[in-house]
Amino acid sequence: MKAAVSLLRNHFGFARLHVKSASLEKYRFDPLRRGHALEAIIPSYQNEYYHPKCRFIQYIRAGDTCKRLAMVSENGCKMIELSSMTCASPDMLQFIQQRYCMESLLESSQFMEVTDVLNDLRLLPPIDAPGKIIGVATNYYDTCEERKQKVPKNPEFFVKFNTSVTGALDNIRAHHIAKASSLQYLSDTRIDYGCQLAVVIGTKCRNVPRPSAMGCVFGYTIAQDITARDWNVLLGGQTLLGKSLDTFCPLGSVIVHKSHVPDVNNLWIKTHVNGEERQNSNTRNMIFKIDTLIHQLSQFMTLCPGDIILTGTPAGIGAHRSPSCFLKPGDLLESEIQKLGKMRNKVINPYA
Repeated sequence: MKAAVSLLRNHFGFARLHVKSASLEKYRFDPLRRGHALEAIIPSYQNEYYHPKCRFIQYIRAGDTCKRLAMVSENGCKMIELSSMTCASPDMLQFIQQRYCMESLLESSQFMEVTDVLNDLRLLPPIDAPGKIIGVATNYYDTCEERKQKVPKNPEFFVKFNTSVTGALDNIRAHHIAKASSLQYLSDTRIDYGCQLAVVIGTKCRNVPRPSAMGCVFGYTIAQDITARDWNVLLGGQTLLGKSLDTFCPLGSVIVHKSHVPDVNNLWIKTHVNGEERQNSNTRNMIFKIDTLIHQLSQFMTLCPGDIILTGTPAGIGAHRSPSCFLKPGDLLESEIQKLGKMRNKVINPYA
């Protein structure tokens, strides 16, 4: 049994990756069905960076069940498997807790074996079991304009459970329960999207002053905040239920260390649905910057290595388009953030 996923090599750290039979149930990822291959991801542009940097992926080799950790080059052609060549843990969360010096790791990588990214790797989310996933609502100026709302004075937070995490090429399941059965006038589920810059916490921290907050960051990745609007809005605000269904938090495919993102507050962010551009903004439009979010959250709770903060989504989500335009089975959702990569998720029937 063999099913393939083709991921075109591009500037954002993706490589041509394929799925071969492996027991993945322990990671909560369904193997793709025979002959159900996704199409190639179209790159935004090419570059000439070939040496692996601190851009981390988790994967499984074909026919294997062991999770592995690697650094990949910016064009996705080359990799260094850290879990077999260093003392690095094969699990990204544990690797973050090991607190490797990135400068030393990069220097050492010059003497490590660099291999081609093979066609038989199963790409996993870059971190598959974060302790906390905390999102912030209405955190872009263009979102306020779109909704005709006042700019909030303080961030409003919500949570998603880690069982909602899925990979950069995995399917999003249009769960039937996403449609509120008591709302008989709704003929379809109202599943919405929202591309977000995701911050990965690197150190355990509490009561962090704002000037020190960025020192608590390990790196960045891409997330899609998938939401069942039926439950999130129409039934009196069941935000937790509407955001935490299985597969409702695609992540990846790489975690890019903060040293490779010199200006995180100036990255373009885009979403396409079936090739149509839905979101096109820049992280400079965030109302509450990352240091503010970490500072505020750490006043109430301890942030731990591997925790993820979703920093908000810009204008263009389906609920606020005219007319509204929600996701349905068969749709192809593409999410992209400058320097961080690109995801490609297909929406499917939950029983497909």
